[in-house]
Amino acid sequence: MTENKKIEWMADPLLKDIDKFKLEFLQTMVFESSNLTQDSMLPFLLAVMKRGQKKKLTFNDSEIEAIITVLKKHSTEEELEKINMVMNIRKTGNVPDMIKNHPLMKSFGK
Repeated sequence: MTENKKIEWMADPLLKDIDKFKLEFLQTMVFESSNLTQDSMLPFLLAVMKRGQKKKLTFNDSEIEAIITVLKKHSTEEELEKINMVMNIRKTGNVPDMIKNHPLMKSFGK
């Protein structure tokens, strides 16, 4: 995603009813992770999720659908694959073993 698109997605009318803090939190998660290697992605995502938990940040289903729709509009093919994988995990609850068995997952719930 280009720098302009990193800012444009947050201005999409579909997101008008979502708190700006939530969108900025997502921007941090999505765009700070764009240059990470596969090995460093999980620790980063777990850290971001913990930050969200501490701030009691939650998204309802309609917010998630709107965000995903907008992100897909502004994503590359590679980014779309990642989004689809995460949404599949969310929908089915089937977490790949490489994630489920990662040592950091044991400390995530703490």
